[in-house]
Amino acid sequence: MAETVIKCENVYKIFGSNAKKMLQESNGNVDAKTFQKNGCIVGVNNASFEVSKGEMLVVMGLSGSGKSTLLRCISRLTDATGGKIFIEGQDLLQLNNKELIELRRNKMGMVFQSFALLPHKTVVENIAFPLQIKGIKTEDSISKAMDMVKLVGLDGRENYFPRELSGGQQQRVGIARSLAVEPDIWFLDEPFSALDPLIRKEMQDEFLRLQEKLQKTIMFITHDFDEALKLADRIAIMKDGIIEQLDTPANIVLNPATEYVRKFTEEVPREKVLLIEDVMDSSKENLGDLKVSKDEVIENVAEKILTQEKSVAVIDNNNNVIGSINPTKIINTVFGGRKNNN
Repeated sequence: MAETVIKCENVYKIFGSNAKKMLQESNGNVDAKTFQKNGCIVGVNNASFEVSKGEMLVVMGLSGSGKSTLLRCISRLTDATGGKIFIEGQDLLQLNNKELIELRRNKMGMVFQSFALLPHKTVVENIAFPLQIKGIKTEDSISKAMDMVKLVGLDGRENYFPRELSGGQQQRVGIARSLAVEPDIWFLDEPFSALDPLIRKEMQDEFLRLQEKLQKTIMFITHDFDEALKLADRIAIMKDGIIEQLDTPANIVLNPATEYVRKFTEEVPREKVLLIEDVMDSSKENLGDLKVSKDEVIENVAEKILTQEKSVAVIDNNNNVIGSINPTKIINTVFGGRKNNN
């Protein structure tokens, strides 16, 4: 079983002078409108979930949904009004300032929408800066920073100043700087939202490459559903401080839990998101000669499957047949909008 790194139990964040009193009186049944009438704004409402080691949980929602507030509670940049938050078993809300600083320095990396680079320092000096704050010698910190420069593909630009870089390059510096301290846990709050679409796509691809190599435990905040589908192991969709659904991208697309979630999935081209494994049948009978991997994106093999008269065998990584898929299932999945049991 995967090791739990982040655990939230009934987390609330309510803004207002009498927030704690109102939360206690509500017995956890928080109605945002009632609280608002009494001068309180509900940011996060009863969030409970876990994030496993090496997992990327993407928290998605529109502006004002509570996604960034939730991240700030988990990194304790703001204190939750109620509930419990554990980081690798440590009760975050019980840590004193010194313990919290140590945890952030040694365990957490953070990247925000604003790059916040130091304009008078070069790329490599910006990346080395947090290491020097930790007391690492200048020579060693620069050496480590150069490793990060190579990791994010900025070789040859290590002596550039931020003003000489594009937006995408500046964000790479921000990512490299947060990785230099070798965090186990990585918090990213809309890191690509200020970039133009082409650079944004490049950064998403780069980010997936880094994660495949580094296997960090990640919470990634976005308002872009397509970005969430592309990056996430699991997605939490928030609305008005409440997590409406937390599930894999495939399950959210195939089985939206609420009307609000369904609206996000309506326009999603399912064939680009779903894998063969997500829609295959368990039957292994009446199979033709064609075999497809369970990990194939439907779009990549749909044309082949649609030309078959018999069902197509679905194989695992060891070439074992684990199920089947037929042309009807492909058509129903792509055009029917919901998982079909034909």
